Amino acid sequence: MSATRNGHANGGDSIPVPISKRFADIPSAIDIPVQGDQEDEAVEIDLEDLMDDPTELCTLFENEQAARTYWMTVSLAYAKQKKTVHAIEMLNRGGNAMQDNNPKDKLSLITCLCWMYLGKVREAPRVLPDNDIQTEAKTKDYYLQLATSSLNDASRINPAFPPLFLARGVLQLLKASLQTPSKNPGVVGREGDKTGSEKDKADLLKSALKAFDQASKVSQGKNMLASLGRARALFGLGNYKESLEVYQSVLKKMPDLVDPDPRIGIGCCLWQLRYKDDAKQAWERSLEINPESKIANTLLGLYYLDASSRVPTNSPEFIRLYKKAMNEYTQKSLKIDKNQPLTCATFASYFLSTKKLDFVNTLANRAIQFTDVNAIASDGWYLLARKEHYNGNYDIAADYYRRADEARGGLDRGYLPAKFGIAQLSVLNNDLGEAKLRLEKIIQSANKNERNYEAMILLGTLYAEEVFANQYATPKEDKSAEMRKAIEYLEHARTAWKDPKKNLSPDPAILLNLARLYEGDHPDKALECLLQVEQLELDQIPASEHPEDIDDESALRTALRKNLPPQLLNNIGCFYSQAEKHELAGQMFEAALDSCMRISEKGEDSDADSLVDTISFNLGRSYEWQGLTDKAVDVYEQLLARDSNYIDAKARLAYIKLHKNPNKEGPDAVAQLQQENSTDLEVRALYGWYLGRVSSRKKSGNVNEDPELRHYKHTLQHHDKHDRYALIGMGNLYMMAAREMRRDTDQEKQKRSAGYTRAVEFFDKALQLDPKNAYAAQGIAIALVEDKKDYKAALPIFLKVRETIKDPNVYINIGHIYAELRQFSKAIENYEIALSKDGKQNDPGILACLGRTWLNKGRHERSLDAYKNALHFAREALRVSPDQIHFKFNVAFVQVQLVQYITSIPEAQRNLDQLEEASEGLEAALIALDEIATHPQPPYPKADLEQRANMARNTQRKQLARSIEKQREYEEKNKEKLAAALEQRQAELKRREEERRRAQEQELERQEKIRKEREEIAARDRELAEQREREEKERREADMTTDSETGAKVSRKGKAKARGKAKPKGRSRKKQDADDDDDESEEERQPKKKRKLATKKESNTKYKSAEIVVDSSDDDDFLDRADQAIENHHSPVSGADDASRTDDNENRMDVDNTAVQDDDEDEEVTATRASTRAARRGRVLDDSDEDDNEADEGSGADDGGAPAADTSMADAADDDEE
Repeated sequence: MSATRNGHANGGDSIPVPISKRFADIPSAIDIPVQGDQEDEAVEIDLEDLMDDPTELCTLFENEQAARTYWMTVSLAYAKQKKTVHAIEMLNRGGNAMQDNNPKDKLSLITCLCWMYLGKVREAPRVLPDNDIQTEAKTKDYYLQLATSSLNDASRINPAFPPLFLARGVLQLLKASLQTPSKNPGVVGREGDKTGSEKDKADLLKSALKAFDQASKVSQGKNMLASLGRARALFGLGNYKESLEVYQSVLKKMPDLVDPDPRIGIGCCLWQLRYKDDAKQAWERSLEINPESKIANTLLGLYYLDASSRVPTNSPEFIRLYKKAMNEYTQKSLKIDKNQPLTCATFASYFLSTKKLDFVNTLANRAIQFTDVNAIASDGWYLLARKEHYNGNYDIAADYYRRADEARGGLDRGYLPAKFGIAQLSVLNNDLGEAKLRLEKIIQSANKNERNYEAMILLGTLYAEEVFANQYATPKEDKSAEMRKAIEYLEHARTAWKDPKKNLSPDPAILLNLARLYEGDHPDKALECLLQVEQLELDQIPASEHPEDIDDESALRTALRKNLPPQLLNNIGCFYSQAEKHELAGQMFEAALDSCMRISEKGEDSDADSLVDTISFNLGRSYEWQGLTDKAVDVYEQLLARDSNYIDAKARLAYIKLHKNPNKEGPDAVAQLQQENSTDLEVRALYGWYLGRVSSRKKSGNVNEDPELRHYKHTLQHHDKHDRYALIGMGNLYMMAAREMRRDTDQEKQKRSAGYTRAVEFFDKALQLDPKNAYAAQGIAIALVEDKKDYKAALPIFLKVRETIKDPNVYINIGHIYAELRQFSKAIENYEIALSKDGKQNDPGILACLGRTWLNKGRHERSLDAYKNALHFAREALRVSPDQIHFKFNVAFVQVQLVQYITSIPEAQRNLDQLEEASEGLEAALIALDEIATHPQPPYPKADLEQRANMARNTQRKQLARSIEKQREYEEKNKEKLAAALEQRQAELKRREEERRRAQEQELERQEKIRKEREEIAARDRELAEQREREEKERREADMTTDSETGAKVSRKGKAKARGKAKPKGRSRKKQDADDDDDESEEERQPKKKRKLATKKESNTKYKSAEIVVDSSDDDDFLDRADQAIENHHSPVSGADDASRTDDNENRMDVDNTAVQDDDEDEEVTATRASTRAARRGRVLDDSDEDDNEADEGSGADDGGAPAADTSMADAADDDEE
């Protein structure tokens, strides 16, 4: 094997593979000298075919008083054939046979016996099977005690015996691995923070580390097994980087070591350091050397299982990776060793997923019995728990979950899947409080970057179900906190779907729960969730069911909807209808009906008929909203043909008839509906609305005689005292009656206030029954304004109900309040919103309110534009309703107010045209006031109107004439100045525009110049880099020669240095040897350093010395000179951009210095070594490498629910005048 290095020969075509050297020194046969006639008489024993019972051999050795070497050789031969029990028997008999000998002669036997016991610790089960009746079966603890006893016996003879150090280290490692985790959490990193068995385990590992260091020291660093033990102890302590270095050093010193294989340890360290691909390469190399390595096969299987977990489970890549993991690697490992714990646990997980539970039971128990790793035992208990969970044995499953959790520490640490399983069992046992408590602990203990989304989903679902159950409970409790938690947890899971790294598939159940949670307060979010569910359902439809003749995407989507659940489509349609998207809602209802027809044809759902009735009614309502009344009538009639007792459809037909024929057929239909269904609350609500809106009746002074009020009272007394529609209707009637009461005397005011109080009582009762009833809340707000003038208390109520009540009157009321609060801009905004609603575009009342608000805004802000806007809206109101005399008065009033304002402002703030226009308006106002005064029903007393007209005719007309004359003189006098100022301003604007244009052109030219210069520099850099690479390659090829001894390519310079090095005078031999070593190591590293400089991300697949950076022995002066050389090193092309750097420091281009390095080889090596000074202390990966790798309710309120709009503007003016 001397010519083999890491499995590759130095010459020849054959590539010898390293083989295991374990028991390599055991001969095939041995001669045992016996007493006889001849002195050289001996008995030959075939060590490759030993007897199954060593008793005869032991008797022979005892009779012949064989030396200890014979006893040990035969024992090791038994161990080589995996007959460790016979080997132990031989060693025990041999030790007893040498009782009278020197104790030191027994030392080797006892030490060998200790190693045999340590081997049995690895083979023996950790725990005995529950049904094991064999008393001879021994556990790991049993053999561990025997090994400890043997080690103590040997230490008493000679504690400094070298093999004992190694045995002591292995013994401590085994004890540490079998240490049961503590339930008390310990903080890793400080010794004082560790408690219980965690501290004990760390102490055992440190003792093992000390023992391995002693063994290595005794052997002067030549004991590779001691180094491997040291690496294993460091790995157990979590020091993966240092452990990796030790494994690599062992592989460098002994590349043909395959049993144990340091490549396995290298891969495990790299895996823990998150370099999983590198770990795979190490394990593949181990498997290449030893195809029968069960550990390498198992670890590679786990690698591909981990890779499959990062791709969607329904993708072909997942199937490929999973099959490769199980069939190619894990199955092979199980065939090699059916008791290998990690393989058994892995295969048991596979059988659990395929529901082959008998295999799960067998393999999981094997994993528990034979492992010496607590995590694997935890996996075994967890698999058994899942099996019992699936079979419904919840008590047994809970016990197994507890064991799995405790095997990893329990309490705040432990095994999260096991904790989650216990929470699931709590849910199945209806112990929801316990389940929520456990899930909360799981979520709190998890890292924010590694959230347990399964726990979040289950906990969010539990809180959501609690909220849903409360919706039907009486009385209802406040579940806002539970709703908030449910939304939070479910939204966390929903957000995680968008992260491809988490590899989580969207779950429609989560979206449906979120939609129900959002339904009341955020219907837009609920609709978004349902649309996402629709898309998920559409994606599940196979391509074979897609229509072939449809290419348009929207048409295809519509055609595929018939395959979706009708309940989903109906809910989407309801949310569209709530959002007033009635066309989309109708499409959804039609698709839902098609889906119901498909289900009925297949006979899949017995409730399809009831679904058809509900969806048909919704479709009819959608047609009504779209104005398709005839289609709605057809739908309702078809619905009644299927189900003649569908009262809601009858009510809608009666309502439609009432609108079409309000005189005869409509009232008759409503009366007949009320007579036939007098106990139905919806019908009674419609009839109450009919009595209040359609029936032509005379209002009596006594509200208690109102037929609508008596109808509502009858509903509350004889049908349902909690009918909210009747309560709100009575509140509205009492409020309207109070609004019409006189308020001249204190007694009348008190009576009026009592009416409002009575109305508020009904509204408050409705709110107690339904806290979210917007109509009841609006009634209270109106009462606050009209009775108490409490605008600030009423405003928040209106702001809350405006999104629920789709009625322009809400915005009108908000506008009134803002106007009273002198927030004119907000008042105007709300009036304009009301004006934009359907049917309100030319509402004269809203136009009059806008005119009055603009007038008050102009007075308050002294704005001529506001007066003009007020005049505009007053004229618009008059245009829409020319017969309304008070609108005509409003126009005249604003014109008079405009004259009054414009004559009071300075000449510089007005112009002649504005004054002349105001004069024309004043003349029109005078004519209008005269006409209004002669009207039979003027808005104000005739004397007041005539007085206002005379004041405008006699006073304001003269004031306006004087203002016009003054303005004319002012403008004539300042005409030239104004023209000059206007001309100067226009010239300034033109100059600024020209400067802006020139600056943009210059900036574009400069950027184009910089772009071209950068392209030229990049091209020169590439050319120089290619040229330097060619020159470097030629120089290396010219410098290489063939070594006459090995036939390998070597450097001429390195060869010359090795042969012709002179010994300087005045230097010690030791120093000279160190320099020789430095030169040699430098020569070996030099090419690798240069390649690493060229490609930083180049990976090395051989885990040998190339992975290790050895300390340099160069002095500090040389390193300082190298640093100085790097600082002074500039690219020849870096000066080409000096001009652009001066002009544009922010946009200058950085030049890659590494592409134009100096040609001198020594300086290049120096610079490279200086740049990697941080890695000279035996580190495997420097910081930069780590960074690179890690970067990777009904319409209860009437139209009159809003207070009557006071469209007159004279009151405001009179108030100001007073």
